[in-house]
Amino acid sequence: MLPGMNRRASRILAAVVAAAFLSLPAVIASAQDADPPDRPAYLFELTGAVDPLVAGAVERAVRTAEAANLPLLIRIDTPGGLDSAMRRIVKAVINADIDVVCWVGPDGARAASAGAFILMGCPTATMAPGTNVGAAHPVGFRGDVLNDKVTNDAAAYIRALAERWDRNADWAEQAVRNSVSIPAEEALAIDVIDRIAHDSDAALGFPARTRTVRLTIGETIFHTLIDPNLAFLLFVFGIGLIAFEFISPGGVGGAIGALLLIASLVMLGMLPVNLAGALLIVAAMILFVVEAHTPGIGAAGAAGLTALILGGLFLFDASVPNARVSRAVVATTAIGAAAFFTIAAQAVLKARRMPVTAGITVPAGTEGIVVRDLAPGGVVAAAGEEWSAESTSGSIPAGRVVRVVRVTGLTLIVEPAAAQHEHPTKRTEGET
Repeated sequence: MLPGMNRRASRILAAVVAAAFLSLPAVIASAQDADPPDRPAYLFELTGAVDPLVAGAVERAVRTAEAANLPLLIRIDTPGGLDSAMRRIVKAVINADIDVVCWVGPDGARAASAGAFILMGCPTATMAPGTNVGAAHPVGFRGDVLNDKVTNDAAAYIRALAERWDRNADWAEQAVRNSVSIPAEEALAIDVIDRIAHDSDAALGFPARTRTVRLTIGETIFHTLIDPNLAFLLFVFGIGLIAFEFISPGGVGGAIGALLLIASLVMLGMLPVNLAGALLIVAAMILFVVEAHTPGIGAAGAAGLTALILGGLFLFDASVPNARVSRAVVATTAIGAAAFFTIAAQAVLKARRMPVTAGITVPAGTEGIVVRDLAPGGVVAAAGEEWSAESTSGSIPAGRVVRVVRVTGLTLIVEPAAAQHEHPTKRTEGET
C-alpha cells in the first residue's frame, strides 16, 4: 500500500502546485490594484506677493526637506513681487538636493509676473486646470514698463530658466517682452509646463502625506501688514512727530515718532521703494517746520505740501503689483500735515513766545500788614499771601498797616495807610 499511497500523494502535490502557479497572475494583479501607502513630502504654499519674507521661508523649506531627504511641493498662487526675492527663490529651487515640484493650483490660481519666473525655474512644473501663467513683463512706477535694459535682462533670465529644463524658451521670452499669459492646457500643449495636475498628489506623482512648512508668526504678521498705504502713513507720521519735537520739545512726541519711523522702515525694506520719494517726504517735513516759524501760509508751506504729495506718489515703483499709495491717502495726509504745521504748530510757537506773567493779582488800594520791617524793602501780607514789598515813604515797622500803590514785577510798592489800626493776627514784639 505504501507505493500506492506515494503515487496518490504525488498527484495531490502536483495538483496544488499547478493551482498555485495558475493563480499567481491573479495574485499579482490584485496586489497591483491595492492602493499604495501615502509617502511623506514637504509642502510650502507660496501665496500673495513675493517678498523677502516669502523668499526666506522658501529657503527654509528647501533646507528642511533636504535634511529629511524628502521631496518638496511648492504650491503657487501669486500676482508677482520683488525681483530680488524671486531670484532668491529660483536659486534655492535650482540648487536643491531633493526633488522640487511646483504646482499652480488649485483651480483659479495664477503664476503671474515673478510667479512665472519661479514656475519656469522649477525642475518639475505643473498646473491645475483653470489656472494661468505669464504676464511677466517687469513694471515700474505707476505700472509703467521699465526701460529696455531691465526688460532685456529679465527676458534673458527667464529664457535661460526655460532652456535649463527643456521648456518653451520662445514663449517664456514673450511672457516678459509682451506680457502674454496662457491657461494651463495651452501651457502643456506648447511645452511650457510638464503636466496638468488636478491636485497636489497628481503634481507629486504619488499619494502624499505632506508636512507644511509655514511662515513664522512674525513673518506672517509682517507679510500681512506689508501695505504701501500703511507704510506711507507710518513714515509720514514718524518723520512728522520727530519734526514737531523741534517745535515743542518734550520727548513724548519724538519717542512715538521714532517708533513709527522704525516700523515704517521695516515695511519699506520689503517694498520697492523709490529713494527720491522718501527724500521728498523728509524735505516736506523740514519745509513745514520752517513754515511753522513764520506767520501765515507762505512759500515754505506751499513747497512742503507739494513735496509731500509728490513724495507719496513717487514713494514706490510698483515692482510689486499694486504697490502704490492711494491718491486719496496721499491728498488727505498732505492736507492734514500742512494744516497741522501751519496752524497748530504756529499756535504752539506763539504761546511759547509770549512773556511769562507771574501770578501777582493784588490790585492797587489793597491794604496789608507789614510782616518784616520795610527799610525800604521787606515783606507784606496782603490778599491772603506774603509778598516782597518796598515802601515809598521810608522805613515802616512790622505790624503797621500799608496800602498797595502798584505792582512792579513780583514786588508790591506800598505806602502807610491813612488810618492805622491794629491787625488782629499780627502783633508787635512785647505785646500780650
